[in-house]
Order: sequence, then C-alpha cells, then structure tokens
Amino acid sequence: MGRRQDDENFSFVSPCIKYLLFFFNFIFWVISMVLMSVGVYARIEKHAEAALAYLSLDPAILLLVVGVLMFFLTFCGCVGSLRENICLLQTFCISLIVVFLLQLATGVLGFIFSNKARAKVTGMVNDAIVHYRDDLDLQNLIDFGQKEFSCCGAISHKDWTQNIYFNCSTLNPSQERCSVPYSCCLVSKNELVGMLLSQTLINQIKDQIELQENHSRHQ
Repeated sequence: MGRRQDDENFSFVSPCIKYLLFFFNFIFWVISMVLMSVGVYARIEKHAEAALAYLSLDPAILLLVVGVLMFFLTFCGCVGSLRENICLLQTFCISLIVVFLLQLATGVLGFIFSNKARAKVTGMVNDAIVHYRDDLDLQNLIDFGQKEFSCCGAISHKDWTQNIYFNCSTLNPSQERCSVPYSCCLVSKNELVGMLLSQTLINQIKDQIELQENHSRHQ
C-alpha cells in the first residue's frame, strides 16, 4: 500500500526547474506589462497629427510591439511551467527558437547586405533627426543613442543641418543655428557647457552685427 502511494506521488518533473522557469518568466511577464502600459500611455499623450508623421520611428509603438510579444511568450512559460502543460511549454519553446532564428537570420542578412542595411539605418536616423524637436520621446531616444555610442548624427555632425532648428542657413532665426544637440559626442560636462555657451554667444554676436549693419544702411 505504501509503495503504491510512493509510485503515485513520484514525478519526473523537477520542482526546482519548474519553479525556476516560472520565476524568470514571471519577472519578464511583469516587465512586458510595464512596457505595454508605458507604450499605451505614451501613445495616448501624443498629438495624433505629430505621431502619424513618423509612425515607424515612434518609440511608443516599439514598446507596444515588444511588450505584446514578451507578454505572449512569458504567459506561455508561466502557465505552462506552473500547470505542467506540455502544449504551452512547447509553444514557449518553439517561439523562443523562432525568435532566435529570426535574430540569426537578421544578423546574417545584415552582414551580407551591409551596404543596404547601413543605408537603411542612415535613412531612418536622418528622418528622426528631421523630427528631433517634434516628439519628446523621439528626442530622448536620439539623445540616449548619441550619448551611449558617442556619436553625432547618422554619419557626421553635418547631418543635423537637416533639422530646422540646427540648420546653418543665415535665414534661420533659431539660437541653435549651426550647432548640434547637447548629446552630441560628450566629452565632459565642462566642455559641453563651454561649447553650448560659446556657440550661443557666436550666434548672438552675428545677430548683433547684422542688426548694426542694417541700421547703418537705413541711415
């Protein structure tokens, strides 16, 4: 009788592996909920006409897509491990394999067609530069990327002339004319402040000279 009960309680499933898988999936499930919440909130708070102008570059859409995919995967992992559901665990495993293969294929194609991939990324960055001041989320994303990778623009700092605020045209009334965002190639805080102040002062001096010349002509 006792041996029969032991046979009934015996399981090949390791509780350690089962709850470890559940624990890690639960953490990422919570993260996916946060990502979706932030994405939905950001989309609601945006002005629709501004967001639609560059929908493919909208970080809120990116957060929503990543959040939904993570939610689906982690849900299968959580429930499948907790309930020992083979169907959900197989879905979880197959989904991870598909994601891995897609990442691998993207990396291989990016290496093979490196010139086209570089041109595509450059075009996306230049498009984002044009809309830099139009969307705070996009602005923060560009600033983060430039600070993280110590770069300025898609190829060089000259890319910022495409933006109406940083354009170096003499007709541009912006005080940021002929300059770049603060996140461009940061070296130190003191140098950053010095560059911003000096460029602002240069623009003000130029405006003052033009004003005096115009005043002299009218006299």
